[in-house]
Amino acid sequence: MAIPNIRYLVEAEMKLYKRENYLRKIRGFYQDTGLIKVISGVRRCGKSCLMETIAEELREIGVQQENIIYLNLDKRGYRGIKTADQLDKLIEEKSVSSGTKYLFIDEIQNVDGFEEVINGWREEEEFSIFITGSNSYLLSGDLATKLTGRYLEFELYTLTFEEYIGMKEFMGYPVNPDATVEFDRYLAEGGFPKALQYEGEDKQTYIQGVIREIFEKDIRKRVTIRKVSVFETVQRYIINNFGATMSLTNILEDLHKNGCPIKRETLNRYIKILEEAKIIYPCRRFDLKSRRSISGEEKYYLADIGFYYAMNTDGRINYGPAMENAVYLYALSKGYRASVGRIGKLECDFILNKDNMDYAYIQACMTIMGSRETEDREYRPFEKIRDNYPKYLVTRSDLIQRRDGVKHVNIGPFMKENKLFD
Repeated sequence: MAIPNIRYLVEAEMKLYKRENYLRKIRGFYQDTGLIKVISGVRRCGKSCLMETIAEELREIGVQQENIIYLNLDKRGYRGIKTADQLDKLIEEKSVSSGTKYLFIDEIQNVDGFEEVINGWREEEEFSIFITGSNSYLLSGDLATKLTGRYLEFELYTLTFEEYIGMKEFMGYPVNPDATVEFDRYLAEGGFPKALQYEGEDKQTYIQGVIREIFEKDIRKRVTIRKVSVFETVQRYIINNFGATMSLTNILEDLHKNGCPIKRETLNRYIKILEEAKIIYPCRRFDLKSRRSISGEEKYYLADIGFYYAMNTDGRINYGPAMENAVYLYALSKGYRASVGRIGKLECDFILNKDNMDYAYIQACMTIMGSRETEDREYRPFEKIRDNYPKYLVTRSDLIQRRDGVKHVNIGPFMKENKLFD
């Protein structure tokens, strides 16, 4: 069954689904004309709809339509805007009202040299400016240099579990009251907002299209890929092995064994490109004893679990890495930084940190009910941690255990209730 409306609007009311987790972070800056608000995130994660929601909230508090300038540079009518002068002229033509104006520019990286233009209008002190981009090129080079201290980045992720449920309810889709059943569907489908419109193979086809779009619009236009087939092999390898501990050396060995000729420096470059396109996120290792990051080995998690299922015909859920990926993205969306913890010879799935002050330790696994040995293995890293920061054991649907002060939670209900690791 397809949803009849492509921008996750309720047709009768023409309202956008409000992603409150992000709106509450941005609202305090709606009226700020001194700071550019940069909304970043993987392509198709919902940046355009978030900006439209902000514009709608401004109308609701009394801002006149003529004071809201909304330019989607991917849309017909604006696709020809490619130079700084063209963009500058367009903004000037639209700026006819008096008072504070609210300037929204979607996919601004389509314009060469946009930085000077945006900074110039910011200096007018009559514009509250919001811009989006699908990759970290937006915040590299000139923008970061010229606008240091003059912009704030708000990174948007694909739907977290509570947003997935919230959007289904918003669209009139049935939601199973059993949070674990819904969470399993979430793991199998991923969190791209528009993917909720589709079912079965159509969903997979849509996400495959997102991957191709990222390559064509966010990668190929900005960097040179001489051997596309080799790049795609590296991309497939990283995506298929998400959540596994990797190093350049072992990736290189595996690729060479499978007949993929690639040099170490090229492999490193391709991985960085995947990071910059926000297809993958690196999760560094952190030594608890020295409180320092460890170079060499790290894990990669996907911007959306849908990437894995779009590139594989086997739709069965591998709960271990899939749950880790869900926990990792959920933590990032709540403002935590995440690392893999090393405690001597043991590993803690995640060390979360917020504002360089508060820590939390996370172990994630499908179940500890299979054997006492499994339970002991999951608790063992916690026993080596001597501080009093919170420790969480995250499982799928176990009977809740009480042991050694560790907070045992089942992932579906925990995320559905939008809880924090505190």
